[in-house]
Amino acid sequence: MDAAGRPSTGQVILLATSSAVTAILYAIYRQKSKIVHSLKGAKKVTLDQDLKTILMEAPGKCVPYAVIEGVVRSIKETLNSQFVENCKGVVQRLTLQEHKIVWNRTTHLWSDYEKIIHQRTNTTAFDMVPQEGGADVAVRVLKPLDAAELSLETVYEKFHPSVQSFTDVIGHYISGERPKGIKETEEMLKVGAALTGVGELVLDNNTIRLQPPKQGMRYYLSSLDFEALLQKEESSVRLWKVLTLVFGFATCAVLFFVLHKQYRHHREKQRLRQVQEMIAAGGDTLNACVVCLSNARSCVFLECGHVCSCDKCYQALPQPPRCPICRQEIARVVPLYNS
Repeated sequence: MDAAGRPSTGQVILLATSSAVTAILYAIYRQKSKIVHSLKGAKKVTLDQDLKTILMEAPGKCVPYAVIEGVVRSIKETLNSQFVENCKGVVQRLTLQEHKIVWNRTTHLWSDYEKIIHQRTNTTAFDMVPQEGGADVAVRVLKPLDAAELSLETVYEKFHPSVQSFTDVIGHYISGERPKGIKETEEMLKVGAALTGVGELVLDNNTIRLQPPKQGMRYYLSSLDFEALLQKEESSVRLWKVLTLVFGFATCAVLFFVLHKQYRHHREKQRLRQVQEMIAAGGDTLNACVVCLSNARSCVFLECGHVCSCDKCYQALPQPPRCPICRQEIARVVPLYNS
């Protein structure tokens, strides 16, 4: 707080930053809450002969947001693993990830650093079919890479350490980067894997399709069952809610501190104005120091507000100094200037 009673630059920056962070966290919390609300309102359907009947009776032969569970079945071709024999899938992701140690000039410590240097994803058309395999009904899954919870199983992982000469080691220490090696990973959505799909169900030319929903609702293809998926999203909502409340309380505390400082400054100015008006109304006869009775009064004692002493007598008061009039302990002394 400056002399004019305005908040300092640091207080303004702190208040603005905490308010902005609270607003961002609240927006994320609202978004997560809408996702959970949409999941709770999704229609649960089963992969059986009645599914086509349900879609035929639905408006536009479409269920805007539905939950369906089944297993993966390829339509024509399958993707073969490059490293594991007899491992077939419908989604394949190959990743090369660089691992190295980087010198942090701020903390003066070596820290691990990971970077994806190459990634390729292959897909083939596939259906979801009943887990029991009794009913002759299938749901064609469209745009699986757009799903938020696409569950891929790691079928191969190998770390290739880097080979370094003595000259390379010295050069890496000088540059601040020490490569550790390359990790090679293969992930697949295997044929026969259990899958929970949440999205838009459409009946098109006797083919049932599961596709990304409209109106901003989230598309899911997860290995979790629906109840576990819902609990996972609800725990995420609770986390963002707690963060929003914490930063909200911090913002309120900063705002209260700034307003309290302004209020105290205003009260102090008002008290000084009243004291000066009382002195002006009392005249010179009341202007003598109550201690030495010779020098003019030149000090305002706070918090009591009495003007009864000169500066010399104030300096001579025993510690801790107390007001000669009311005996209240003196917190501050403000010089008094008479014009």
